[in-house]
This record gives sequence, structure tokens and C-alpha cells, in this order.
Amino acid sequence: MSRTPPSAAPVALYVHFPFCLSVCPYCDFVVYGGRSARGPGNQVEAFVDAVVVEIGIRAERDGPAGLESIYLGGGTPSLMSASQIGRVLAAIERGFGIAASAEVTIEANPGPRERGDMAGFRAAGVNRLSIGAQSSDPSELSRLGRRHSAADVAETVTVARAAGIHNISLDLLYDVPGQTADSWRRTLDAALALAPDHVSAYALALDDPEAEGLIGPTGDHLPVRPGSRRWRARARPEQDDGRAAEFYEVADELLSAAGLAWYELSNWARPGRASRHNLCYWLGDAWEAVGPGAHAFDGARTRRWNAARLDGYFAALVPTDGSDGRLPHGGAETTDEVTAAAEGAILRLRTSFGLPVEIAARRQFAAALSWARANGLIETSGTAARLTNRGRLLSNEVFLRLLPDPEAAVA
Repeated sequence: MSRTPPSAAPVALYVHFPFCLSVCPYCDFVVYGGRSARGPGNQVEAFVDAVVVEIGIRAERDGPAGLESIYLGGGTPSLMSASQIGRVLAAIERGFGIAASAEVTIEANPGPRERGDMAGFRAAGVNRLSIGAQSSDPSELSRLGRRHSAADVAETVTVARAAGIHNISLDLLYDVPGQTADSWRRTLDAALALAPDHVSAYALALDDPEAEGLIGPTGDHLPVRPGSRRWRARARPEQDDGRAAEFYEVADELLSAAGLAWYELSNWARPGRASRHNLCYWLGDAWEAVGPGAHAFDGARTRRWNAARLDGYFAALVPTDGSDGRLPHGGAETTDEVTAAAEGAILRLRTSFGLPVEIAARRQFAAALSWARANGLIETSGTAARLTNRGRLLSNEVFLRLLPDPEAAVA
């Protein structure tokens, strides 16, 4: 059940920053690397100019919101200067309004050339940091195309805390080619030694956006680079679903023992430190989004996105002829009520909050949830149906059966 009424004003805003110093071979986000990100010809300031215009247009359409969360993601948004971050946040404040208690997150790569000005970010209004640590193993980091070391992660945490950013999250990857049970435990131990407030642990996904029809003039993805495509072809045979499940259980055990409770399939947090921004997604709230490839949701049944192409984004928002900016190309999708209900149920079941019993009792979900209970994947306690520990490992089996398309379910 959404916490906001259908088509409500957004409670959160996602800003997609589309640049990295280099593009990791597994990355499917909208990212441009190299000279676009750093050096005399970089496009960072041009992006800030464009996104400020988009924020103004979106805010004029949405109206005042008093945002509870702002998330600067990417890409590597920590490549922006503190003054550029300040410009973006000032535009958000002018257009939408920012609640006094809002969570303002910035993602950062931990390398010394990428982590950015933490003190400046804090002065601009950032109060939460998400660090792309991924691994503490040098060989794994190298294979993933990462530019940092485990020591860089520790240094970034130290610098952030000294700057007054005390809400810190670490992103980790498992089922990485070449990863072992021992190296995964060492990565988790290294992360926990830094006493993070939040940890996200994701199984490495090697999808093909072109095969899924996600590229093109209005697509929200860029084509996979030839080198990345070759890297993925070599990496996929080294992945293993069974090993990934074992690594997930190890993460849950160690993180829980350290005081970080799971609250969503891939996320663990200390009390009061769950990501408010991501909870907005999982609980069905309305959110706005700006930047190339960014997705928004109206809190009811409609999702919309910006096209991924940066040239089209700039051309729309900062026309070279001096005319007023307009919204960039993109697309939208409105689901029927049955599908929207199923998607909402799936999102709720991803969380420790579970699916409220009054929703779980709907006829639409009866067969799927009955099957899940019979197989020990769902249990009902108190006011909600929740995934069991086994259900978390086999959650996709439950989710497929909740979808209205009978062909999507496994017989």
C-alpha cells in the first residue's frame, strides 16, 4: 500500500549524474566516461546547467512538494564540485522545497580523484554518503574495472565523518568472477570494520539492455560497449546461482550479527538508518527524477523516463539558439490496475515490512501466496505476510507467480 495518494506530489527526487572517469565493464547505468567527465573539455558544468533547467520545469508541473529525500546518483556525482552540488540543491529548493529533516544522499567512488570535496558537499546540504566499495580484494577490484583500493574506501569514510557526514552506506558485489567464499568474507569483514550505518549487497547482474529493447531514440539505456560485451561473455560462465545464494546467506549472517538488520532483499541497516529514498520506491510513494535515463513514478500506475542520450538531453534543455528549454525526449508507461497491484505487492514483499494481510487476502494473490506458503517461502505474522529466509533466496519464484501474465509463472 502506498503511503501517498494516487498521482500525489513526489516525496523524493532522484538526480542522475551521467559521468564517470572510466566506465566499468559490468555497468548498465547511463554513463559517459573519459574526457566527458574530467579535463578541459568535460561536460559536467553543461550538465549542471541542463539539469537545473529540467528541475525548474518538472517542479512547475508537479507543484511544491517539500521533498523528504534527494538522491544524487550516477555515474559518479562526487565528480561535481561543491558549488555545482549547491546549484543543483538550490534549484530543487526553489522548485520543490526541501523538508528540514530531508535525507540528501550523494554517491561517491572512493578513489582520491573521485571522492570529491566532502566538507563542501556537507556545507551544500548533503547529509548521507553512499560509497561504491564493491570489494576489498585487489584482484576482484581490478577485474571489475574499479580504480580504487580497500584503503581508499577506509579513507573516504574517515574524511566523510570528519566533514560531518555521519550516515554512511557501502555498496558491495557478490557472485563476482573469481570471487571465493574466503574473499567474500574478507570483503564483509573489511566493510564492517568501518562501522557503516547501511550496507547494500548485490549479486553481480550482467544483463543485455539491447536484447531487452531498452536502447534507441527514447530508450533509457545506452548500447553496451564492445569491450564490455566481450568482458561479460567471459564473465557469465564463471557465475553460479548456488554459490551466489551461499554468499547471500553469509552476508545476512555477518551483517545481522554486527547490528545491521535486513530491511529489503539487498539492504541492511542500523536502527533508523534504512535508506529513506529507497523505501520510497519499495513502499510505492511518488517520486520525481531528472537527468539522462532517469525514471519517475506518480504513486499510482504511471512510470516515465528520460531518454539516455546526452546530446538530446542538452539540445532540449539548453538549446543553442537561445530559446527556452523544454523537457527532453523519453517515454512513459501506464499499467492496468491488476498489474499495478501485483507490482506493488512484489515491491512490498521485498521488504521486511511485508505485504499487509488485507492486501495478501485479495483473490488476485490467493494462488501465488498459497503456493508460496506450501513451499515455506511466505509466512504470516502479525499484520503482514513476509518472505521467510528461504523465501528471500527464492523470491523470484514468488514474484513470477504474482504477476498477472500466466505465461510468466513457472508451472
